[in-house]
Amino acid sequence: MTEQIDADGRLRHLLHLEGLPRATLERLLLRAEALRDAALGGTTLRDTLAGTTVCTLFFEPSTRTRSSFLLAAQRLGADTLAFDASTSSASKGETALDTLRNLEAMGVRGFVVRHKEDGAVAALAAAAAPGTALVNAGDGRSHHPTQGLLDMLTLRQAKGTDFSALKVLIVGDVKHSRVARSDLRALRTLGTGEIRVFGPVALLPDDATLADCVVPDDFDSALDGVDAVMMLRLQRERMEEGLVPSLEEYHRDYGLTEERLRRAAPDAVVLHPGPMNRGVEIDDDVADGPQSLILRQAANGVAMRMAVLEEVLDRRKWSR
Repeated sequence: MTEQIDADGRLRHLLHLEGLPRATLERLLLRAEALRDAALGGTTLRDTLAGTTVCTLFFEPSTRTRSSFLLAAQRLGADTLAFDASTSSASKGETALDTLRNLEAMGVRGFVVRHKEDGAVAALAAAAAPGTALVNAGDGRSHHPTQGLLDMLTLRQAKGTDFSALKVLIVGDVKHSRVARSDLRALRTLGTGEIRVFGPVALLPDDATLADCVVPDDFDSALDGVDAVMMLRLQRERMEEGLVPSLEEYHRDYGLTEERLRRAAPDAVVLHPGPMNRGVEIDDDVADGPQSLILRQAANGVAMRMAVLEEVLDRRKWSR
């Protein structure tokens, strides 16, 4: 994999959370916490990336990730360029690498990339010019590092910094979820006490991905006493592939209802990366209820992505 960290401990790119040192992860979490107020408005940090151009290079649709990256870059004073593959030369056959190089030639130095292919962002980072930084906004089924980071930030705010005391449950289509993989890596790095994974057998990943995880036999036992429940979106194409019989049956067996949530710890919290299929993987009473941190996740996305962009693009910070 492309080297993310240089000899001085500086994060050059953020491509994945695999192997990211705990100290680096915690530094990003602490910085994001400090940036929370600035993330939601204000101009105090507008000189941080002044004169730097950040492009959101998205080859897949996005609402939360793209919007929060754009806001994060703007809060830091960067010029922003929003690339849409459907209205670009990519629709005419131009490769992602040619697109990157042409935008680099125009002075763009920060790229936030979402791509449908596993490894696509790392390949672009390997070919990028010196001084160009790439942040992975989701590639294939493999990585979504900033989602993993913002989920950890949300958990820290609710449960404190000692993850060894936590029982965390991830529910749903883990096999095809880059969010779940990034969350699992981050939870392990932070020393989470117990990680449970539950979902249809056809939607569970390989044993290596589930290493050190508890895989319960039913939803009730999966929920017993957990401190946090991280629900995943059911991708409806799984029905077409025959991996899920029907939305109704999925909700019956794997949907988080208010009644089911009572099996968790009394102060358990609920997370979901969005978009949600209400009435399928999560009920309205839970998504909008007092234990839900789903909107806080969205808000934390701006602060977390500010911390990442500052880390990889603010040259002054590392020259002091």
